[in-house]
Amino acid sequence: MFSGEKTRIFWWGLVIFGIAIVELFTVLWYWLVSYSSYPYYFNWIVLGPPIFGGVVFLLIGLYMMISGVKKEEAIAS
Repeated sequence: MFSGEKTRIFWWGLVIFGIAIVELFTVLWYWLVSYSSYPYYFNWIVLGPPIFGGVVFLLIGLYMMISGVKKEEAIAS
């Protein structure tokens, strides 16, 4: 999938992808910590924008990584 020469777009996509993974892990961690605390208080409305943004940036980063790889040309004999 990612075989070939990696361009600058690929590396920027990898950075965006990584930041989105960290953001989604932070949302999961916040949910686990607030779920285990007493008294139980958790508000999905607060976490809606970070979840949506994380998924969008995850897809953008993945698209940049896929489009940022130069395919090697086949040698015709």
